[in-house]
Amino acid sequence: MLKLIKIKKFSLIVVPDETSSEPRSIKISLPRLITYIGIYSVMVFLLGFYIISFTPLSEVLFPYSLRLTDSDKKKVEVLNNKVVFLAKEIESLKSVNQRLKFAIMLGDSTFFDEPIQKKDSSLSKIPIEGNILSMFTNLFDKIFVNQNEDIFLIAPVEGFISRTFDPERGHNGYDYSMKENNPIFASAGGYVVFADYTTNYGYIIIINHQENYLTKYFHCASLIKKDGDFVRQGELIALSGNSGTETTGPHLHFEIWKDGKPVDPSKVLIKF
Repeated sequence: MLKLIKIKKFSLIVVPDETSSEPRSIKISLPRLITYIGIYSVMVFLLGFYIISFTPLSEVLFPYSLRLTDSDKKKVEVLNNKVVFLAKEIESLKSVNQRLKFAIMLGDSTFFDEPIQKKDSSLSKIPIEGNILSMFTNLFDKIFVNQNEDIFLIAPVEGFISRTFDPERGHNGYDYSMKENNPIFASAGGYVVFADYTTNYGYIIIINHQENYLTKYFHCASLIKKDGDFVRQGELIALSGNSGTETTGPHLHFEIWKDGKPVDPSKVLIKF
């Protein structure tokens, strides 16, 4: 090392492969040699840092999985599982929402006339109402009230109406305040066209009736009936609850639609 320090100059001899050319010698001092080596080293370091940090080559040289700790790998695995789960949930919700939109848009219930007749050709002979009281009410209305329609709706539950029909504020029905797991009854006879869970409104059941009527029951705790079931008026269809994100407490949100438009329940529900 001391001998190397005492050397002040180096001679670099370049010998060409061709014999006709003469060798060349380059003299360089030790400080300059050290400077060149230092500059070269810094350039190599900066170039390597740039490649590792800012180019795709870093993924090849140093795969992401090799740079993760065991704890990080577990977190990544958990996140991957959540992503897969959420993707499946989204697909499921898409399917449910498509069916829900389809059911809600069915203000014209004639779409279901043909399937209903196929299921039971004697449907027209079956009274929509499922109890004697409603049959008497039906007869009374026909004779004395002179109504033109053949369908009569009853309240689906017994409870306090905490919010009434207010379509201007986006509230298209009644809110019945009640405890969870109270029985919910079909407002009229018909076929269930939707019975499933949705994110906003929780468990929903929608029933298609004659005269282009639909009744909808939101935020249920559980559903008794399923898609395609025929129900009679007053038959148990669900239990009240507090499901879904758009709810402030246990209650039943009940809507009546006719010809694709919401109807004020106070104008069509039979009062006992």
